[in-house]
Amino acid sequence: MPAADSLLSRQVFLRAINQYADMLNKKFLDQANFELQLWNNYFHLAVAFLTQESLQLENFSSTKRCKILNKYGDMRRQIGFEIRDMWYNLVRNSEQAHHQKIALFLNHFDAEAESIEKKNITLAGQHKIKFIPEMVGPMLEMTLIPETELRKATIPIFFDMMQCEFHSTRSFQMVCIAKFENEIITKLDHEVEGGRGDEQYKVLFEKILLEHCRKHKYLAKNGETFVKLVVRLMERLLDYRTIMHDENKENRMSCTVNVLNFYKEIEREEMYIRYLYKLCDLHKECDNYTEAAYTLLLHAKLLKWSEEPCAAHLTQRDGYQAATQGQLKDQLYQEIIHYFDKGKMWEEAIALGKELAEQYENEMFDYEQLSELLKKQAQFYENIVKVIRPKPDYFAVGYYGHGFPTFLRNKVFIYRGKEYERREDFEARLLTQFPNAEKMKTTSPPGEDLKNSPGQYIQCFTVKPKLDLPPKFHRPVSEQILSFYRVNEVQRFEYSRPVRKGEKNPDNEFANMWIERTIYVTGYKLPGILRWFEVKSVFMVEISPLENAIETMQLTNDKINNMIQQHLNDPNLPINPLSMLLNGIVDPAVMGGFTNYEKAFFTEKYMYDHPEDHEKIEKLKDLIAWQIPFLAEGIRIHGDKVTEALRPFHERMEACFKQLKEKVEKQYGVRTLDVQQQLIHEFVLEPLLPKKMHSRSQDKLDKDDPDKDKKEKKKEKRNSKHQEIFEKEFKSTDISLQQSEAVILSETISPLRPQRPKSQVINTMGSEKRFSVSPSPPSQSIPPPITPRTKLSFSLQSNMELNGMTSLEMTDIPPPLPLKGSMADYGNLTETHESISPATSPPVPQRNNAFCGQEETQRLILSDLYANTD
Repeated sequence: MPAADSLLSRQVFLRAINQYADMLNKKFLDQANFELQLWNNYFHLAVAFLTQESLQLENFSSTKRCKILNKYGDMRRQIGFEIRDMWYNLVRNSEQAHHQKIALFLNHFDAEAESIEKKNITLAGQHKIKFIPEMVGPMLEMTLIPETELRKATIPIFFDMMQCEFHSTRSFQMVCIAKFENEIITKLDHEVEGGRGDEQYKVLFEKILLEHCRKHKYLAKNGETFVKLVVRLMERLLDYRTIMHDENKENRMSCTVNVLNFYKEIEREEMYIRYLYKLCDLHKECDNYTEAAYTLLLHAKLLKWSEEPCAAHLTQRDGYQAATQGQLKDQLYQEIIHYFDKGKMWEEAIALGKELAEQYENEMFDYEQLSELLKKQAQFYENIVKVIRPKPDYFAVGYYGHGFPTFLRNKVFIYRGKEYERREDFEARLLTQFPNAEKMKTTSPPGEDLKNSPGQYIQCFTVKPKLDLPPKFHRPVSEQILSFYRVNEVQRFEYSRPVRKGEKNPDNEFANMWIERTIYVTGYKLPGILRWFEVKSVFMVEISPLENAIETMQLTNDKINNMIQQHLNDPNLPINPLSMLLNGIVDPAVMGGFTNYEKAFFTEKYMYDHPEDHEKIEKLKDLIAWQIPFLAEGIRIHGDKVTEALRPFHERMEACFKQLKEKVEKQYGVRTLDVQQQLIHEFVLEPLLPKKMHSRSQDKLDKDDPDKDKKEKKKEKRNSKHQEIFEKEFKSTDISLQQSEAVILSETISPLRPQRPKSQVINTMGSEKRFSVSPSPPSQSIPPPITPRTKLSFSLQSNMELNGMTSLEMTDIPPPLPLKGSMADYGNLTETHESISPATSPPVPQRNNAFCGQEETQRLILSDLYANTD
């Protein structure tokens, strides 16, 4: 509390100010003697006196506050009322009567309204307009003082300023063009961020000004729009100030975005840019480089590639030295590309780089910069192909109850998780921010009772992003390119829950298992300027059991195909995920899935009851048949890479697959893929529909192998130990895979072509060329050389084109195949070897070949010497 003499001196000063005011009213108010500078000095002096720290009674204890009030009163109220009267005194005598006559002419008020108008709420004269907008800030500072009666007495001054500007310009059409509105928005932002203003002020401001506006004939509509706009701004600024020093930077980001979006809406570019950089700084503190890049990009979009000078508000950072908009945009783009690179968003960096390269090449003619930029772009393209980027999970989070702040209350958001962040870890982080919140145990939407409760309830569950492929991909592309768009540039997310309709069938749970799928659409695509965005629309669809089966089969086929492509592109990938995926499909313990589909949908009764599903049933059968060639290639790759410890496991898996293959091909036909369908992932959720291939039956193939029974008995002896070896080998790895989720790999794709497996050989019989399988010969100590991988193609043409080389270009002629020792050595090789000559080189198959096990379903083995020629 200030000393008594200090308060006494302020009381004396207050009397001096009042004498100053009396002199202004007597000598310097009329038109002839009006002194603008004297009046301006008075208002600034009075407001400075009113807002001085020593008079802010709310900062003192209640006891000291009472003593001050009893002895000196609240000097803030005294000087505040005097400022109000001085403002209204600017209209006097004949001038006041003149303006009141205009008011009565323009406004058909009732008696009460006219009385108010005649007293103090008069139309501004030519003196008042001279103080707008300079006095808006000081007046606002005065009204924000937390004294209720003072606020009630001084807030109407703002309406008087609105009237003054309206009758001065005859225009109060848009908030963004009026000097008064511009100034009050700018000053309000500064004052609230500085600690002034509260919820009570917002309520009083809205109530008082709306009452005055609604009584005015011409300001009723536009005035009300303005008042509500300022109230919305105050709500956002108060939220922002509340969490400005909060340790939770995510809440600070949310409030910052709310404010900058408001300024964007009302086209206040200077304030908009100011909050963009506040947000960018928060992202950089959290290492959110992708989000920082998107934030800076909003600033860059305001600029032109031109020589137009930069306005002061466009260069709010000292680090930018730019005289023109083009120069500033150039600097921003370089910084944004740098952040996109750090965030592994190379696709976005390339898009900006192309725009920047166009300027360097055709406008600036800066070839040195162009050279550096193109080198970066080349590296970005290489990163896209070679670097495996972790796929973030997405989580739906609902905040229910009035215990949450307004920017979260009863809203649902989609969050982008951090790299390798599990839902459990995300939930723990979320609940740490709200220690009093209760975690909901259901994913169903809450009722109104919970939404209106005073507590805090958080609902969190994982959602799946919906692929939204750019239009430029009008044809299939590789999975490495496609994988980026599966988790980026997404705006639609889905959550599926099983719903049983009808009585439960103990023999087949698929028959009446429906899927209730909820689709969430966010306001903006993720990632963006935040790691989360609010859900703007929600709708639900139901998936029938048959449609669910079709979708499950398609996803499984895609999963197998994706993993095949990864192993074909990188021979160094670990085999464990592939082992678990294949075993989970071909093992007899899970093969019942086909049987369940057959029991549920492939019956005469189902067809009779659901004739409209005939096409869907055929589609499901086709997908089941198409799974076989995918599995065949996967098992072939697994056989090439399997360790000796896992060899029994692999052989049992081969035996299981053979049974599965026989069953499927007998019932649903044989399918084969050409090389483009094999090597390029089909990204549309539709089954592949190449033509069916009819070849000789499996019985005929089995007949070709006279030692089949002998080999089967050998495998049977080792099958009993396969599980023990399998588990022992896999315990050494830390891989957690769920059957319902896609396998995520974290290795770097090698640019080199994979080695040809030693188990491959081509047996040429006349014009027929085929692949077959047999045990591998003893491995050699020196591995075959690895050649760079080129663009893959598959064709056995007359000139023997192999990887871009013809047979004439192959200088090293491989030796002939070793002599066949027994039928067991070469599977179903025939006795005739006319097509294999020591003097000629047979066609060499590529590593990424057509699916092995197509029509003949078996492979031959290339000798080690032959493999060395690749």
